[in-house]
Amino acid sequence: MRLTHDPSAVHLVSDACEFGKVAVMLGGQSSEREISLLTGNAVLAALVRKGVDAHAIDPHEVPLSALVEQRFDRVWIALHGPGGEDGTLQGALECLGLPYTGSSVLGSAVCMDKVRTKRLAAAVGISTADFMVLRNPSDFEQALARLGLPMFVKPATQGSSVGISKVERAEDLPAAHAAAAATDEVVLAEAFIPGFEYTVSVLHGKALPSIRIATPRTFYDYEAKYLRLDTVYDCPSGLSAEKEKHLGALAIGAFTAVGGEGWGRVDFMMDATGRPLLLEINTVPGMTDHSLVPMAAKASNIDFDTLVWRVLETSFIRRRRD
Repeated sequence: MRLTHDPSAVHLVSDACEFGKVAVMLGGQSSEREISLLTGNAVLAALVRKGVDAHAIDPHEVPLSALVEQRFDRVWIALHGPGGEDGTLQGALECLGLPYTGSSVLGSAVCMDKVRTKRLAAAVGISTADFMVLRNPSDFEQALARLGLPMFVKPATQGSSVGISKVERAEDLPAAHAAAAATDEVVLAEAFIPGFEYTVSVLHGKALPSIRIATPRTFYDYEAKYLRLDTVYDCPSGLSAEKEKHLGALAIGAFTAVGGEGWGRVDFMMDATGRPLLLEINTVPGMTDHSLVPMAAKASNIDFDTLVWRVLETSFIRRRRD
């Protein structure tokens, strides 16, 4: 059995039975396991409340063959980071003939790689913060000269701000590089952009209202995202109608350029001139009580359970074909 693929397909479901038996893939083995468990359990509870025959599957505990053995019909991917968000799981599900939520193998793999995401976005005219890849310590001097201080040093293929450092002194660059390299072979340095961070959620090819993020910490790190209660989220973000439309169009353009499908989230920094600079794209955003996509959906009068249902509808981009 194989899957047909139509990225433009939008299939709205009114009866939970149409979804069949649904596996919510959660947990896994990445550095984002704990966040994935929070996301997956929230998604599972929402689907059950909506009457969907949904069950949790943790690939760290059971083999993928269980999806076939237990006769699942489709998969809600709630795995964050490598192994769930980078195209590997998507490829396995393609081989098993199981429809799944979100982006395909290509889009997932590209978006997990911040370097390639930036290069593809730039190729279609979407600006990003200046950056360079730090291949080894011999690149430090060039990075300091080109990007200046402060700068961010981050692993290319991790999420949830894992391994990211804000470098404010040249002597701290080696330690920041080592911290990022501990989780990824590819490390990038990125110019610091003072100002607010904005994020735009994408659902079924449309942009949801943007969110402006402000934190008293040095940057929007893991603690600010998941643990702090003083991170401020403004939604509506305060942009004018014209700028909101422009930011949404940029988000859709970037998401499309990298092969994103179904749903996701596009993050920007706004520079001093008001120009949005792409930071990264997430193809499996968090769905915790601190997460951004549910906030944006709520501003569009989409409650959490309905949002989870609509994300599951993106699995119909792919259909089984004997």
